[in-house]
Amino acid sequence: MLDLTQLRSFVAVEQMGSFTLAAERLGLGQSTVSQHIQRLETTLGRRLLARDTHRVVLTGDGEALLGHARQMLSIEGEVQQLFAGNSLRGSLRLGVSEDFVTSQLPDVLEEFVHSHPSVDLELTVALSGTLYEMQDNGDLDLVLAKRRLGDVRGKLVYREPLVWLARDPQRIRAIVGPLPLIAFPAPSVTRAVALEALRRQQVPWRIVCTCGSLSGLTAAARAGMGVLVQPRSMAPAGLSEIAPGWLPALEDVEFVLVPRKGADQLLVSALSEDILAKVRGLRSI
Repeated sequence: MLDLTQLRSFVAVEQMGSFTLAAERLGLGQSTVSQHIQRLETTLGRRLLARDTHRVVLTGDGEALLGHARQMLSIEGEVQQLFAGNSLRGSLRLGVSEDFVTSQLPDVLEEFVHSHPSVDLELTVALSGTLYEMQDNGDLDLVLAKRRLGDVRGKLVYREPLVWLARDPQRIRAIVGPLPLIAFPAPSVTRAVALEALRRQQVPWRIVCTCGSLSGLTAAARAGMGVLVQPRSMAPAGLSEIAPGWLPALEDVEFVLVPRKGADQLLVSALSEDILAKVRGLRSI
């Protein structure tokens, strides 16, 4: 019979990519987490984890176990919540910026939903500026979005450089005439930063593609239509960073969590802590 404590350590290591970060998340010593994994591997007679140059990764047997482990822990959590008098209940409206959704968010939401099955989580995906407007109107309880440097709203999650991206930077550099720009519609933080930088350096530009979806912008950039600005860690596959010096330098952006005044603080705090732990853990690897 599999030990749920050992499975919990196994899932935490997979999520965090590190024994150290998994131990911090679980409130255990690193040696304890290592022992849990060793005992689980002994029980199954299979090697579940391996190390690459940057992080701990699953073996084929680890991949096979992961889904079952999550399901077993989910059932345990549901049973605990069913009989817990202080379990979180209610609804929470979360707004997340378009370009963040496909990166770190899925694992965070999966864990939160499994840990708090009595909470109804409503997700809205939009541009950062739109999310702030919705929150000001009382339509969102918690926003995870970008802010400009100098903006004091929200709690800082991390700071990120913006970069110019293109399918073929050398071809873009050979263009005679205005710079073809691919951008989110206003209000967009990355659009505003890019246009201000171009205006400061008096670089002529023209918008060749506007789309509220990152997938649409990425498709246009991969087709070679022009230049796209994105946070460096979120650069889509198939695009290359344009070397510094040719186009104006871009200021950094900051990703922040912004709670709404009057929202359920227990729910907001629980989700905020999950997001902070997961995102900061991934960025420290």
